[in-house]
Amino acid sequence: MEPADTTMDAVRWIGRGEALARLGVKTQTLYAYVSRGRIAARPDPSDPRRSLYAVQDIARLSGQPFDETLNAAPQARTPRAASRGEAEVCSSLTVIADGRLFYRGLDAAQLAETATLEDVARRLWDARAANPFAAVRPRVGAVPGGSIRARLFAAVARRAEEDADPKPRTVETLRLECARVLDEAVDAAAGSGPRLFLHQRLARSWKTPERDAHLIRRALVLAADNAMNAAVLATRAAADGGAAPAGAAFAGLMTLAGSEMMAELNRASDWVVAVRRQATDAARRAHAAGGLAGFGSVNFPAGDPRASALLGATDLPADLARAVQEGEAATGRPANFSLALAVIARRLELPRDAAGDLLLLGRLAGLLGHALDQTTNGSPIRARLRYVGPEPGAH
Repeated sequence: MEPADTTMDAVRWIGRGEALARLGVKTQTLYAYVSRGRIAARPDPSDPRRSLYAVQDIARLSGQPFDETLNAAPQARTPRAASRGEAEVCSSLTVIADGRLFYRGLDAAQLAETATLEDVARRLWDARAANPFAAVRPRVGAVPGGSIRARLFAAVARRAEEDADPKPRTVETLRLECARVLDEAVDAAAGSGPRLFLHQRLARSWKTPERDAHLIRRALVLAADNAMNAAVLATRAAADGGAAPAGAAFAGLMTLAGSEMMAELNRASDWVVAVRRQATDAARRAHAAGGLAGFGSVNFPAGDPRASALLGATDLPADLARAVQEGEAATGRPANFSLALAVIARRLELPRDAAGDLLLLGRLAGLLGHALDQTTNGSPIRARLRYVGPEPGAH
């Protein structure tokens, strides 16, 4: 009997040690990739207690070239970004180009004209063929918390705990998980009621007139994602480590809640209130104190298109128009999205923290998208920790 031809096996499958070396990850991360379906595995014919891993999948995840003919071990890549204390992350969700923001190739400002948050979520989750929200059912049982933000965090944390089992999931199952997370988060924020669109549920809870509900819809759509930031990195790092979409997005939400972005939004809200109360001196005092926030953007030096899209969608009363005009005059920079959210929240007479709540709820859709993208398509996040503490054994 002739020996079996093992050429294809040798080409396509490798052992755990080589797989770990090529990926540059720990054993538990390799197992997480397998459980998520990102790397195919099979028993080793020579030892069923061991597993073999698909070289093609490992090459795809590590971003290394794969020569199926030679199966040559790729040369080690120098992690240039990591050596500078940075992390390099590949994303297919959002890009800023020519001063505009694009969600998977479509202009976010144009999407905001008609799209709902569900529409944008499906686009960011690459779920255009099927609607994961169609299978979502209302959940019975309230979550604790006296504020919208507390209930939002509690709802996502609950889903993170329930979805934590690292069992293999299809992409469709993961998208359904994302839809459930977003749906339950909005329900926690808005309270139970008719199964309306997400923005309509919020508008109903805030008693916003139907004619103005489109402003909440636009704000949520425009808040869904932006450039690379700490919240995105936290989400993707958690997903890369094996967290379910809810757990990964929860990490991103917590990061966003304590970020400079949220602090700027709070200061922008304070500025709008100050102008409404004493429009004559507010600009001069705030600018002199260095506390005037909500104007200018590093990502959009020529002007934030999200701010233009949101502020241009409504007629502002005189006091809110002054908040925009006096701030732009004092800083010499156009209003950014933080200022626009603060102005719209006051225009709709929403609760004090509603601008931040809108940002968190809209951004949750994008963070879930990053978690899904990292779980299904992302390459390992390579970063290097450089120790700068006391010498070992020092007293």
